[in-house]
Amino acid sequence: MTVQRMDHVGVVVEDLTAAIAFFVELGLELEGEASVEGEWADRLIGLDGVRTDIAMLRTPDGKSRVEVSAFRNPTTSAKAPVAPVNVPGIPRLTFVVDDVKDTFERLLPHGAELEGEVVRYEDYCLYCYVRGPDGIIIGLVEELG
Repeated sequence: MTVQRMDHVGVVVEDLTAAIAFFVELGLELEGEASVEGEWADRLIGLDGVRTDIAMLRTPDGKSRVEVSAFRNPTTSAKAPVAPVNVPGIPRLTFVVDDVKDTFERLLPHGAELEGEVVRYEDYCLYCYVRGPDGIIIGLVEELG
């Protein structure tokens, strides 16, 4: 058996509204929002009394989706890891955009912070890493030529 496709990437955030605004500004489309709870959710996640609000956002080509979720219960005092890009296990999502610098400027009001610099990789692309809500690392790639 092989993988048929990747369905979505999920990211837990504290502020669902801020995360939705960030990804919408990036260019994703809000597909829908829902609240999730019940025995099946408890069993799936391995926690008791799960209540979470989720939003699904899809890329303009319709082929990829990002799920952002904010847990209402159980609560945690743990914070998202804010580690350098090279730390094993630190996820990053990368998107191809029309204009890296313009996209970054539009994300600034949504809390975006540039990691490193915008760099040119040969004649292929401009590339940078941006931190978004709750330390989410987003790669932005502008293909050249």
